[in-house]
Amino acid sequence: MNSREDFQRASFTEKCDWVSVSSNFIMARSLGNAKIYLYHSVDFFIEVYYAPTYKKILTISTFSSITGLTPYLDQILLTDLGF
Repeated sequence: MNSREDFQRASFTEKCDWVSVSSNFIMARSLGNAKIYLYHSVDFFIEVYYAPTYKKILTISTFSSITGLTPYLDQILLTDLGF
C-alpha cells in the first residue's frame, strides 16, 4: 500500500498488518471506555479504536488533514518540546 486510498480499500486484516509493520506510533488518547492509538504512515494518519474491556479493535480510520490532530493537542506539553 502506497497511499491512503490503498489503505482504505484494504481488508481489516491487511490494515492491521500495515499498522503493525509500516507505520509509526505517535500517541494514544482515551475516549470514554475506548483507547485511540494514533499512527503515521506515508502521507496520512491512522487511528485505531480499541476497546480494552472486550480486547477488540472497534474500527480503523484515516485522515490526512492536520486538523484531525486537534483531539491530541491537549496531551502535548510544550516543556517536552523544550519550551
